Amino acid sequence: MAMMTTPLANALRIHARDVPEQSGLADDYLKLLGEGVHAFVRERREGHFTGSAWLVSRDGKNVLLTHHRKLDRWLQLGGHADGDMDLRAVALKEAEEESGLAGLSVDEAIFDLDTHWIPERGDVPGHWHHDVRYVVHAGDDEAFAVSDESNALAWRGIAEIANDPSADASLRRMAQRWSEQHAGA
Repeated sequence: MAMMTTPLANALRIHARDVPEQSGLADDYLKLLGEGVHAFVRERREGHFTGSAWLVSRDGKNVLLTHHRKLDRWLQLGGHADGDMDLRAVALKEAEEESGLAGLSVDEAIFDLDTHWIPERGDVPGHWHHDVRYVVHAGDDEAFAVSDESNALAWRGIAEIANDPSADASLRRMAQRWSEQHAGA
């Protein structure tokens, strides 16, 4: 099989090199990417790509979390690609829509990968989300607005999340990675 050279494929290879503990997931994502646009639509019931934002405050000490209406948990902002194969753009769009914040910027590199199960809800069967997460930076105005997708939004201390055993495991992992990358900053 020829090696894919899409921006996402290249970013996944770089992430696998830079975050070796996620190299297996990156390989799985590269295989899924081989399905083309079909892997980016929610109609792919076995599972599909999603894009998420680790939305950090200007000072880098806090992250904006959503109390997700459907999942009833505190999570990072993000959502379905709906056919958009640029998951970096998806992460930025979801962060803007779900936070109401303007002036956001998104890093080029993938920050984290996470495959997680979404339980059955109504007529939508349970399925996997293959989530590609990017760091999104707040602009000058950090006053958010809660969207219909959230029960609430809150800026939460990254150090607090990293040390909170009750926090979602992937949030803890991202908080720990962020803290390691920005120690002494």
